[in-house]
Amino acid sequence: QVQFAESGGGLVQPGGSLTLSCTGSRSTFSTYVMGWYRQAPGKQRELVARIGSGGSTLYADSVKGRFTISRDNAKKTVYLQMNSLESADTAVYYCNAERYGAPYFAWGQGTQVTVSS
Repeated sequence: QVQFAESGGGLVQPGGSLTLSCTGSRSTFSTYVMGWYRQAPGKQRELVARIGSGGSTLYADSVKGRFTISRDNAKKTVYLQMNSLESADTAVYYCNAERYGAPYFAWGQGTQVTVSS
């Protein structure tokens, strides 16, 4: 059962910025460890960033210093601020709650991010 809806993707030039949003519906949202993932054509889905229920964060090496994950539990929303975008960031971006370090719920539709001049 899909639990989250992603939005905010689009076409952006290299060096540009985008902010993605992921909104949930469960009252237990604030207790979730949340992750942003991405899947580029022909590649496996990979973890981009993770935020714990207490706000601790973790980033893939490829996005450190460029991406920022944050959450607003009152809005049941997790954000991914993406700066200095590169063509290698082109992918469909997904969010999910994690349990024992792995995605837990069914995947949603994701949101497409395309970085191109």
